[in-house]
Amino acid sequence: MFGDYGYMEEGKLGKPYNMRLIRRLAGYAAPCVKPFSVALAFTVILTVLDLSIPYFSKIAIDRYIFSSWYRLDVTRMSESEARGFLDRYAPLVRKGDSPGTFFIRNEDLKRVDPSHRHAIRNSGVLSQDRFYRIADGEMVLPLSGKDKEGIEKMADGGRLMPYAALKQLSRKDRLKIRHADLRGIMLIAALLLLFMFLSLAFNYAQHYLLEFSGQHIMQDIRVRLFDKMQSQGLSFFDRNPIGRLVTRVTNDVENLNEMFRSVSITIFKDFFLLTGIVVILLLMNWQLALLSFAILPVIFFLTFLFSAMAREAFRRLRSTVAGINAFLQERIAGMRVIQLFARETQQMDTFARINHDNYLAGMRQIRVFAVFMPVMELFSSFAVALLIYYGGGKVIQEQLTLGSLVAFIAYIQMFFKPVRDISEKYNIMQSAMASIERIFEFMDHDEEIPEPTQPVTPDPVNGHLVFDRVTFGYDKDKPVIHDISFEVKSGETVALVGATGSGKTTVVNLVERFYDPQEGSISLDGVDLRQWPLKTLRSGISLCMQDVFLFGGSLAENISLGRRDLDAKAIEDAARAARALPFVEKLPQGFAREIGEGGATLSAGERQLLSFARALAPDPTILILDEATSSVDPETERLIQKALARMLANRTNLVVAHRLSTIRGADRILVMHHGRIVERGSHDELMALKGIYYRLSRLREG
Repeated sequence: MFGDYGYMEEGKLGKPYNMRLIRRLAGYAAPCVKPFSVALAFTVILTVLDLSIPYFSKIAIDRYIFSSWYRLDVTRMSESEARGFLDRYAPLVRKGDSPGTFFIRNEDLKRVDPSHRHAIRNSGVLSQDRFYRIADGEMVLPLSGKDKEGIEKMADGGRLMPYAALKQLSRKDRLKIRHADLRGIMLIAALLLLFMFLSLAFNYAQHYLLEFSGQHIMQDIRVRLFDKMQSQGLSFFDRNPIGRLVTRVTNDVENLNEMFRSVSITIFKDFFLLTGIVVILLLMNWQLALLSFAILPVIFFLTFLFSAMAREAFRRLRSTVAGINAFLQERIAGMRVIQLFARETQQMDTFARINHDNYLAGMRQIRVFAVFMPVMELFSSFAVALLIYYGGGKVIQEQLTLGSLVAFIAYIQMFFKPVRDISEKYNIMQSAMASIERIFEFMDHDEEIPEPTQPVTPDPVNGHLVFDRVTFGYDKDKPVIHDISFEVKSGETVALVGATGSGKTTVVNLVERFYDPQEGSISLDGVDLRQWPLKTLRSGISLCMQDVFLFGGSLAENISLGRRDLDAKAIEDAARAARALPFVEKLPQGFAREIGEGGATLSAGERQLLSFARALAPDPTILILDEATSSVDPETERLIQKALARMLANRTNLVVAHRLSTIRGADRILVMHHGRIVERGSHDELMALKGIYYRLSRLREG
């Protein structure tokens, strides 16, 4: 349905072609390598900061909140067993004050081989009671004599109090004893707060650098695209809808910017994050880590399936959105015709069908996300439940610390976010790659009017124009003009007349060198137009067309078109010569009056007078009037007739007209019929022939 609106379906790009596109894009990104590299470095720092937060929680829980020690009585082991055990785990154990007594921290106990841990627990070497280590060995403890009997001393001067005794103390005394733990927790909290501020700062810097790089690249690409458009010949615009070209410069470039902003750096962060989580989990407890990874194959399969479904949904949605945009653009531009023929109901029905297709495409996309996201959350919850069940049992059996379990749960929840992000960014990447393909396809397309390798510019320029056996067709197999030859001498006024489709406007297009002839040649002052520099050639020729195009802006800006050599006096003189000054002076603000898009606030005659002023402002050598009076009212035409003598004086003039009254004073009149010149002469001579010109004159007078 949407093929009529110029939507280009995205193809599936092969990997080699993708790599070529990326290499070309890298050329545009070369000036931004330094900020891009800094942003990548910030991404690594942010990843480290994110990964450190759950691990700090583990330290806070195991080392400070649930800090505990166990007593090892190696006298219950044989001498060789004791010596082997102590040699192997020397970095983990601390010597007690009593012979054969050692102590081990709870979190270090998890690093003991499970078989050894079971052996020392079952043999009574490892105490059942837990102890709390008091940092200050000189502290006077408010305990009864009975409770003091359970206190153990360490060789380094520290003391260990049974947790049962610690619970009997008042809240104030417990706080005094555990002041070191409180200080440690406060330190970790301060570090976490510092990390949050650092994360905020690095996030800001990263996003700023990414946006800076992306906007710089997008600016460069947009400028090059617009420059490429301006350099194309009119044949290019004949075949490419305006909406498609605008889409290249806006939507496609914005898709590319989205890839830089959302994918280029953050995809690295996601991979760094996933890799870091896997490594940390394996180091913390490889058995529990492997159990957690058991569901990863299912997750990756679902992610791949979602990516394929989402890509098709996005593609269909973009198709329908393109259809709506094209439909609205066309109908709004033609609203006068719709209302004139009372076709509002029919157009509403058509729009309703297109809009319903867009609704269905949007709902399909929503269904894909509505299924995928909850499924991912379900598997995330399942992984957490599995960890709580299995890891909780390990904590109860004292084979895993509570801090490790909490950190495991935090890392697993963190693990699923990059997986979701990568699946979504895959679709952004696909959309961006399709946009890159279209952008570079356009940049590689070349329909430019070639500049001469050895340009020639006569000095002075007199305006002597010669067509020598010229044949041309917009389609090479279907010529519009055939073997045309004529001459316009310097200072002459030559008129072209003929029925619609006879080739008059084509002659004008060839003089302006919007196209090159397929046969024959066109010369100006003895130099082939193909040898003239384009800018020099067109700056010496002014064209007034039947359809006047005005830009949004002031009247003065529409007359000067940004020419810096035209001051306010030159603009006023051009308007006076074109008989446009009287109506301009009546307007509020005069030449500074904003006329809006397309000059909608002006009448057709006023727009035409402005086009005359625009043509006269640079004082051209050649002036071309292409049906320039066909859309004006009789009063305005009388004004133009008074101005024509002044406009046409001292320059070469080529006039195309349906109203034969405007060209009766021409030096010569060329009558065209089916792409050929069939009659030549003055008005009186052609009327005397009683040929095509005579019939045209009688028909239009009648």
